[in-house]
Amino acid sequence: MSLTVHDGQQMIKGVRKHNRILQTGSQYHSNKVVRCMCELLRNGRIGEVKRVVCIFNSSGTGPGPGWQEKPAPAGFDYNMWLGPAPMVPYHSDRCFYRFRFHLDYSGGQVTNTGAHSTDIIQWALDMDGTGPVEFGNQPGVVWPPKGHLYTTAMKTDFRARYANGIEFNCRTQEPGFGARIEGTEGWVQFSVNFMREVEASSDAIKNSVIAADEIHLPVSENHYQNFIHSVKSRKDPIEPVEAGHSTASICHLSNIAMPLKRKLKWDPEKEQFINDDEANQVLQRPYRAPWEILNGDCMPTFESYRGSVKTTRQSASNQVIALL
Repeated sequence: MSLTVHDGQQMIKGVRKHNRILQTGSQYHSNKVVRCMCELLRNGRIGEVKRVVCIFNSSGTGPGPGWQEKPAPAGFDYNMWLGPAPMVPYHSDRCFYRFRFHLDYSGGQVTNTGAHSTDIIQWALDMDGTGPVEFGNQPGVVWPPKGHLYTTAMKTDFRARYANGIEFNCRTQEPGFGARIEGTEGWVQFSVNFMREVEASSDAIKNSVIAADEIHLPVSENHYQNFIHSVKSRKDPIEPVEAGHSTASICHLSNIAMPLKRKLKWDPEKEQFINDDEANQVLQRPYRAPWEILNGDCMPTFESYRGSVKTTRQSASNQVIALL
């Protein structure tokens, strides 16, 4: 949802200040199987939760040392594409889907498929709006070799811990996407190989019926339609901005912990690392002039690109519904 923790905070301010509707684009909140898995956990079918596991995809290195700058395609406003990110030589592997593998624009698979896995875990644990209190790297992290174009982790491996003691493990592993929750009485999971039904440690857990007087989560069968209903009703959608921010923050904090190679203590209320100035410095990034974010108004403020901004917004509106 955001590039940094600070950017997410500003999005919340903007949404609430202007009474806007934002649906976080994590469609698994509108997935019947995921909702069923979360309800099984919320109603105690696997006992006391002890550990959760998020599985991420891997990524490549991109063009290697000696990669050459390319001319931007005709009609492509590369300066506008970069936005507040640093000005760097154009290469097609910086753009479109592959922008994900540049730390200037994204967080690699941690904020790609990893955000979806993490979001499922957050919903299942009823942790939307908060998150772990401790983060640390693990030995399985693999970074692109020096000189390659991509800068995000090729393989991910980190650990976190919630205040209630639940261990949160995330790693790159085939088949590449999934969320598993382990308790004292069994486990449940959702993965790319079994998207049509909940996987569980026993048929008794898998086939358990949630009674009418037990916990039932909000129902959304279609993420887009849920957004449209919210626009009309002015009520929050199935995954409002605060939920998206807490999930994105876990991803950002993990991307901070992995290269620092040490355990980091986090205060989810103040949204700051505890006694670690070096880590706190990267919760926000400088914007390339003339871009800036006004307090509670998440918009670029400049004159020279006013026409480009209007055109870009109109083009984007034909592809993505995000904020109304």
